[in-house]
Amino acid sequence: MNTNMQLTHYTSNFNKRTFPITVVGDNVTNAPNIGSLFRMCDAFGVEKLILCGEGITLGRKTAKTSRATEKVVPYEIYESALDQIENLKKDHFIIALEITSTSQPIHTFQLPTEKPIVLVVGDENFGVSEAILNFADAIIHIDMFGQNSSMNVVQATNIALYEMTKQLL
Repeated sequence: MNTNMQLTHYTSNFNKRTFPITVVGDNVTNAPNIGSLFRMCDAFGVEKLILCGEGITLGRKTAKTSRATEKVVPYEIYESALDQIENLKKDHFIIALEITSTSQPIHTFQLPTEKPIVLVVGDENFGVSEAILNFADAIIHIDMFGQNSSMNVVQATNIALYEMTKQLL
């Protein structure tokens, strides 16, 4: 008898949990990336997803990639990410995920626990805007070991949420 049976949505026994994390997409507009952000926010128990940029809609391509998680992850859509960050900064710790001259490696960054956290992830081509980087309480990056200095916004968000939720467990 095979004891290593693959589990499904219905047979896995993961503990459901929500973490005090809000993900803000700064001009993440690619529909499959938006769908994947919903899926990752669900997987990592994120409180809310805020999508910011012009003309963001949740259509068929987003729904296909999200696998219906847009129906369970609380979300909001706004034009200006900076306006949302300014509002959230009053009672949240703002962390931008970007490689800069002063960013800290995520695996060595100690998350604050006294406030809920906002993780800002950036545009597929240009990353997190300079205005938001200047407004953030911290800037973190993922160490990379190849020639490329960037990765897809969804893959970077996955790694960041994994590291963050590990610390908050």
